[in-house]
Amino acid sequence: MGSATLSDLKRTAIITAGGIGKRMKSDVPKQFLLLGDTPILMHTIQRFFDFDTSIEILVTLPKEWWSYWNELCEKHNFKIPVQLIEGGKERYHSVQKAVQLAKGEIIAVHDGVRPLVNNQTIQKAFQLAEEKGSGIPVVSLKESIRKQTKDGNEAVNRKDYVLVHTPQCFRSEWLKEAYKISYLDTFTDDASVVEKLGRPINFSESNEENIKITTPNDLKIAALFLDQP
Repeated sequence: MGSATLSDLKRTAIITAGGIGKRMKSDVPKQFLLLGDTPILMHTIQRFFDFDTSIEILVTLPKEWWSYWNELCEKHNFKIPVQLIEGGKERYHSVQKAVQLAKGEIIAVHDGVRPLVNNQTIQKAFQLAEEKGSGIPVVSLKESIRKQTKDGNEAVNRKDYVLVHTPQCFRSEWLKEAYKISYLDTFTDDASVVEKLGRPINFSESNEENIKITTPNDLKIAALFLDQP
């Protein structure tokens, strides 16, 4: 359940599940692969339902996989209510469709293949969005990083950079306004869309195991995290 420090504002979670599993070398989209004995996407949805049982959950999913999803729900006795939204050409277009239907006053957009987001990460992002309009979970870099230049490469200070995670949370009016902008290649996430309007992007703390599962190795790592007490 949500923290008592959060208000009773209606919340929406848009969960993007449009991947087709190319890097996973799988016949089915990666969001349907098993993590433990449960499909990845179900783990992800469960995290948001556990945070707030009254949250509106919209899942963007290619129309051709809707029947397969329904079969999985029956097979795994998965009862959490979600509304399926037909995915668009790009992630941007999928979220754009979902945003138009979202009823929450605060809207989170989360990758369907980040099933290990924890309650604290979700709570902090929502709370910051309530207070300041946006809440973007990030983690600090541990490795040294270098910038490629036209003449070679150069060292940069890793303290100047962060890794960006989801759920990215925003006031509804900010996100709805942002997704009226025409699609640009520079829109790599929802923060980059909202930023285009000149809105402030505020960082909250993410949990390090909140990884995005895109390769077989990611799936192995996620399984190890899942087994931790």
